[in-house]
Amino acid sequence: MGNPRKLRAIWDSNEKSDVRDAEMLARIARLDRKLLHPIQHRSRESQVDLINIKARELLVKSRKMQVAHVRCVVKGFGERISKCSATCFHTRAREELSSELREELELVLESIEWQTGKIAEYDKRIKAISTQKYPETALLRAVQGVGLAYVLTLEDPQRFKKSRDVGPFLGLVPRRDQSGETDRQLPITKAGNAELRRLLVGCAHYILGAFGPECELREFGFKLAERGGKNAKKRAVVAVARKLAVMLHRLWADQAAYDPSHRQTLKEQLRAA
Repeated sequence: MGNPRKLRAIWDSNEKSDVRDAEMLARIARLDRKLLHPIQHRSRESQVDLINIKARELLVKSRKMQVAHVRCVVKGFGERISKCSATCFHTRAREELSSELREELELVLESIEWQTGKIAEYDKRIKAISTQKYPETALLRAVQGVGLAYVLTLEDPQRFKKSRDVGPFLGLVPRRDQSGETDRQLPITKAGNAELRRLLVGCAHYILGAFGPECELREFGFKLAERGGKNAKKRAVVAVARKLAVMLHRLWADQAAYDPSHRQTLKEQLRAA
């Protein structure tokens, strides 16, 4: 199976047809099969299990929009709802809103409360799937946030010869446009699975944020961000996400426990020896 993203000679043709597609595939395969960029489909079981993660994400997005709507509406009437998590927002809003606004927004608050309950149910279901069907995710969850989605998306750690290949596979490396003396700085390719890439970037934001744990990934990101420049922080986030993807693959392939201070541990071991 050829990767359509790579085969522009087929999908970007002005005379595209089934007959011409088959002929082009045959010609490319005769020249060099690697030009087809073979792809590996996920199993049906993995696709089914991924539905839970996608459904939970849909509920989270919907709840976020409704919470923003309520805050926006009450602000126009000179009222405010104090800062709180989305989980307890419906309770806080009922306590702090005036009776008039509470009555008009009650249906929205009921919807937020219902979605919060369903999100909690999906959390339990995802945790059960991880524990019962994919015990290897226990090693990856020690890092932060993407254990099950990572395993379900990549499926087999042996499909990559090197852990560093995971970064390009997920579109977390810069595009290249070099010719002669020109070598432009371009954004990342955004190839591969968009949902997993978004989760990795979200984890990178958390690691570099105010509540991020002290670890080598955090130090690595701060060093990049300190170099300055308009996009230094954004580049640091992407770099941490890429490094996180590589590290997760290595932990998965080696079945090794996560050590947030791996390099420091190695230095201490060498000194002791």
